[in-house]
Amino acid sequence: MTTIGFIGSGQVGGTLARMAAGVGYDVVVSNSRGPETLTELVEEIGTRARAGTTEEAARAGDLVVVSVPLRALGDLPVADLVGKTVVDTCNYYPRRDGAIPVLDEETTTSSELLAALLPGAHVVKAFNNIAYVHLPMLARPPGDPERAALPIAGDDDTPEAASAKASVVELVERIGFHAHDTGPLAEGWRFQPSTPAYAAPYSPDGLSVWPPERGRQVTEAELSELLASATRSGETQRRA
Repeated sequence: MTTIGFIGSGQVGGTLARMAAGVGYDVVVSNSRGPETLTELVEEIGTRARAGTTEEAARAGDLVVVSVPLRALGDLPVADLVGKTVVDTCNYYPRRDGAIPVLDEETTTSSELLAALLPGAHVVKAFNNIAYVHLPMLARPPGDPERAALPIAGDDDTPEAASAKASVVELVERIGFHAHDTGPLAEGWRFQPSTPAYAAPYSPDGLSVWPPERGRQVTEAELSELLASATRSGETQRRA
């Protein structure tokens, strides 16, 4: 039985934990305030869930979902994440996180920054381009014609990395979405904030970054077009 550890159990992490447990994963949830603050979430999820410290969540998880502000990346239990598949749901918001020059200059991406902080882990970017409220709204079973697509990005240049990426594809598919492989981790910028594939396409009008109460299906064909239309400036655009 696959166990998913969650480092960060707020809006995104908590939603994904509920959904993962609902399709058969065991989950260990954690946050920066301690396991005792997660009693209500664990009770809501049920017998497949337990709370732990961030270190315990990292050690327990076959996959580990990281859903924290970028300013908190330095607090991750690096040693406990060696060899782990790490699902990066994080986004860079300068007003919240403070300025991060390498991201402002586009000399790297937020997921590559996380990967550099976690030597020995296999980082795969996913679940960052959709509002958390739309995740349960838009989830559909396999074969449903209204199933929406979500992008992922991750390296697959070694057997271990390829296996990690495949496990994240499986997670995305099991909780109710098509997993659209965007390519290596460096391509994760194509669905970061302020790109065409970020958040707005899943709103009914296709324009609202913060969504109303309803969601909208994004097909794989539409998502592919949105990803291809993304642009960036500076040296990284010239080498992309």
